[in-house]
Amino acid sequence: MRWDNLGESPSALFGTDVVTRTVDTPEFRGITFHEVRARSLVNRVPGASRMPFEWTANPYRGCSHACVYCFARKTHGYLDLDTGVDFDSQIVVKVNAPELLRRELAAPRWRGEHLAMGTNVDCYQRAEGRYALMPGILAALRDHANPFSILTKGTLVLRDLALLRQAAEVTEVGVSVSVGFLDEALWRTVEPGTPAPGRRLDVVRTLTAHGIPCGVLMAPVLPFLSDAPEQLRATVRAVAEAGADSVTPLALHLRPGAREWYLAWLGRHHPHLVRRYEELYAGGSYAPTWYQRRITRQVHELAAEHGLGPFRRGRARRLPSEPAPSPEPRAQATQLTLL
Repeated sequence: MRWDNLGESPSALFGTDVVTRTVDTPEFRGITFHEVRARSLVNRVPGASRMPFEWTANPYRGCSHACVYCFARKTHGYLDLDTGVDFDSQIVVKVNAPELLRRELAAPRWRGEHLAMGTNVDCYQRAEGRYALMPGILAALRDHANPFSILTKGTLVLRDLALLRQAAEVTEVGVSVSVGFLDEALWRTVEPGTPAPGRRLDVVRTLTAHGIPCGVLMAPVLPFLSDAPEQLRATVRAVAEAGADSVTPLALHLRPGAREWYLAWLGRHHPHLVRRYEELYAGGSYAPTWYQRRITRQVHELAAEHGLGPFRRGRARRLPSEPAPSPEPRAQATQLTLL
């Protein structure tokens, strides 16, 4: 394994001397954790990226959510690991992430820029239940009043509700939950390691009830599988009923690494669609512009009917210091069955 290439940038973040140990535990059967001490945590997003932010922090590499379409799969190839099963089961854990972030936020060169988390792999995947890195990370961001946002499919974010509220009293905090569709049969095969869509919407309810602004990234919209008008309408309606303050659609994109894995999955579960996908994505990683615009227009029209708009980073906000309302019973039950 090329541990010297474990970084998100051309310069290595850690080498063989800082791999502390490899853990394979019964309670996480089939998943191997590679515990490392990282040299840096905050990464600059490449200028050519389509991302609407400049800085990210990722305490994990690889993701047990096992979403077959995950665009981050290619990064495991840098470690001499495959972008399929290894990405789902060989999880790199940066065990010193909280202390490292606190040091980086205090550095004179850091200007307090917005920090995005969960944009590569989910920082609230199952590994977080074992390693609990996010409380220390959120505490560091709170103590430095550093603005940040989180994107997640994980219900474990509710564990850190108090920290999110504390941070939102001193800086801008944004949380988005990813819910691309409601179809549970589709969910079980395409996102097998994630909480069900309904449980993720319970997260939206709970965060909103506690005053944490929460949007939904309706992603990915899967061509010919979750993009029918009635499917889009049902998803937007559920998002609105959960109390989200925004919904933003994103059509599936298939970068190298994810493309091969997704098309193999498609061949097993929906072989009649393989040719249609090859034609739709013949031009590259992204669906044609006409398709993206169609989905965006449909979802925005449906959202407008429910008083929702698209997500804008400016919607991240600070909260006044005041007691939080009690969570709804169903949402509390979700918190107790996180993994």
